[in-house]
Order: sequence, then C-alpha cells, then structure tokens
Amino acid sequence: MDILSIIGVIVALGAILGGNIMEGGHTSSLIQLTAFIIVGGGTLGAIMIQVPLTTFKRAMVITSWVFKPPKQSPQEAIEKIVGWSNIARREGLLGLESMAEEETDLFARKGLQLLVDGNEPEAIRGIMEVDLEAQEYRDVQAAKVYEGMGGYSPTIGIIGAVMGLIHVMNNLADPSMLGAGIAVAFVATIYGVGLANLFFLPIATKLKGQVQVQTRFREMVLEGVVSIAEGENPRNIETKLNGYLH
Repeated sequence: MDILSIIGVIVALGAILGGNIMEGGHTSSLIQLTAFIIVGGGTLGAIMIQVPLTTFKRAMVITSWVFKPPKQSPQEAIEKIVGWSNIARREGLLGLESMAEEETDLFARKGLQLLVDGNEPEAIRGIMEVDLEAQEYRDVQAAKVYEGMGGYSPTIGIIGAVMGLIHVMNNLADPSMLGAGIAVAFVATIYGVGLANLFFLPIATKLKGQVQVQTRFREMVLEGVVSIAEGENPRNIETKLNGYLH
C-alpha cells in the first residue's frame, strides 16, 4: 500500500475544505450535482473520444497502482536469477524447464522458456526487448488517459461556468433563479481545476513512475536471462544485477 498517496489525498482535500471553513464558507456550498455532471461527464466523454477502448480499459485497470503498486522485489528476483544460473551450470539449460513451468511472472517465464528452447543470447534479447517495449508503451498510453483528462477538465469547467452565467442572464427578471446559476458557474470552475490538479495530473505522473519502475525491473530480468544464455559465472551475474538496485 502506498501510504504517501493516501496521505496526499487527505492533505489536499483537508487543506481546501478546511480553508473554506476557516473563511466562513459552508462545505454544502461546494456540492453542486449539476456542475459535477457537466465537468465529470464532459471530461469523461472527451477522453473516450481521444483514446481507443483497449487503452481506456487498461487505464481503469492500472488506476489501483496509485494506492497499491504491483509487488516487486528486485533483491528476491536477483537471488532467483542466480539460482537459475547455478542450475544451468550443473544440469544444463534443460534443467530450467521445471522452473519455467513454476514461474508466476510471465516475462520471466518467457525468458526461461527461450533459454530451455536453446535460443542464442542475441535472439533472446531481441524477443524479450520487443515484449518489454510493447508492455511499456501500452502502460504509458494508459497513464496518459489521466493526463488527457487533466487537460480537458479545466476547460470543461469553464464551459460549465459559461453555461451557469447564461442561465443567470436568462433569468435576470427573476432574482430567485440567480443564485443557482451563479453557484453552478463558480463551482463548475472549481471542479474543473480541482479535479485536474488534485487528481488527474498527479495520478498520471504517479502511474508513469510505476511504469518506469516495472520497466527497470523487467530490464534486470532480461539482462539476467541473457547472461545465463551467455554462460556467465553466477557471481558475475549477481554483481551485474546488483547495479540495478542503486
């Protein structure tokens, strides 16, 4: 669990709502269903037009990484790779077949299977790099969904504000209708700017950071598998991979 993300949400919302209360405002005045529908629905619709369905679905899946990043232990992975290297030296590459069947990480399993099949080191590197780059591209594009939403929501908020003012202008003769229109106008702007800067853009940046961490982890696994294929000494492999920990 990423405690910092949870604390960040609490601090951001607490600062804004707390500041509003300190100035004598009421939290209920910031709750406007109409403004939320305009900003939320408009932003969601705009991003759906921008990205393909597969990218949008992937973005929804990886949103949980903001609060619960994928579990990865580089140190354990290095120990595992060194273990594979020792098995390969004692029993040959075919000795890794049972390890490939038991491996839960799909990227590592693919590398082990390539080793068992007797592929050359450069062939293994080429195949795994394609897989690595494709996965990185898919996840980065998914993270950009939130980046796009962060760009659209302030503008949609302005549209909501203009709509509220139009409503006010149309009802100048009826003072009882002015309050609701003005409220929608200002709250829509707050929703648009607030969602962008407190949620959408930070989420996009956080997800991109997680993608980089996972890519770095896969690069380490790739280097380890290729080193085994090249017949490097297990101690040398361990020393090389330890460089990824810094």
